[in-house]
Amino acid sequence: MGDGSKSYERIPYLIFYQDKSPFKETYAGPLDYGALKAHHLKPAQPKSNNVILFMHPIGGGEYLPMVVALAKAGFPVIYCQSRYAGNDSALIMEKVAIDMANCIRHAKAEFGYENVILAAWSGGGSLSLFYQSQAENPTITETPAGDSVDLTIQGLIPADGIMVLAAHVSRAHTLTEWLDASILDESNPDNKDPELDLYNPNNPNQPPYSEEFLQRYRAAQIARNRKISAWAKAKLEGLKAKGRPNDEFGFVVHGTMADPRWLDPSVDPNDRRENWCFLGDPQVVNNGPVGLARFSTLRSWLSQWSYDDSNADGVAAAAKVSVPVMVVGNSADDACTPSHTHRLFNAVRHEDKELHEIKGATHYYFGQPEQLKEAVALCADWLGRKGFVD
Repeated sequence: MGDGSKSYERIPYLIFYQDKSPFKETYAGPLDYGALKAHHLKPAQPKSNNVILFMHPIGGGEYLPMVVALAKAGFPVIYCQSRYAGNDSALIMEKVAIDMANCIRHAKAEFGYENVILAAWSGGGSLSLFYQSQAENPTITETPAGDSVDLTIQGLIPADGIMVLAAHVSRAHTLTEWLDASILDESNPDNKDPELDLYNPNNPNQPPYSEEFLQRYRAAQIARNRKISAWAKAKLEGLKAKGRPNDEFGFVVHGTMADPRWLDPSVDPNDRRENWCFLGDPQVVNNGPVGLARFSTLRSWLSQWSYDDSNADGVAAAAKVSVPVMVVGNSADDACTPSHTHRLFNAVRHEDKELHEIKGATHYYFGQPEQLKEAVALCADWLGRKGFVD
């Protein structure tokens, strides 16, 4: 029995897929085949023949407290990695949607599960909503870079319900809200506007920030994202003009954790720590090795990080889903703050939706057994009322 528990068994497995990409974008292996790594958490006494599916664009959450706690509570769980597990530098969101389809298809065809409920956790929130919107009404035939990835012919299988848990609205919009607006030159990140540099002790704009400063700062963040997107498009066009349409170009994005909310708790307020984010000290994370979009490529930037171009917009996607939705926010979340929770909930247009908040809960529930228990109870109650428990 996995994880030292007799209440469920953890079964690692692989899902093989075929891919016709003209160039290799995941490390090693055959050019046209890949494998999705997944964990099947199978309760000893399952509450139903339905399964909760977690998926994050770059994975890594198969041992998270919520994943394990749901399995211990008797709910079959699958945590499925995308093809880009652990490395999003070349990630294409449209292909991650295909990976999610492969996971759902495998859960039904190989494991025999009747219904699939998406657990849209953190960065998996916008992914799950994006997937579901395309599964219900597929429209996308190419990536924002113009490469052919046709979701209309993939036979995407819609999920039967979505639990949006501690989620943000999208990778692109989250990154934009975290971008260091002071950077004026992408090739020389030390060239900054001192009045927009949140970490400049001599900056006259200090917390609590004025509304005027926040508006100026947010506008500069969007402008910076758009500047990078315009450069990426021009760079791709230049490669194509040279007769190298499949060539790529890697680059570094500096300054990706300079959101005023981390320094000023009155911005998008909740119970989080001041001068802190889910990765630690935001000033350190701003140029740390694991910041969002730190290492990227042209196509990947446009697909997952571009403010205007990314298709995986959780708010836009939520407006297109028809299945029951439950949204759960954590009141001390230092990654996905209340505005994101409410934007996702408000975007759902049908009435079969509900919103909950867990008081004092952080992003992952590490060291928070009571909040974790409450989160599992919320999910169990909702799953029961929606007919997903026998």
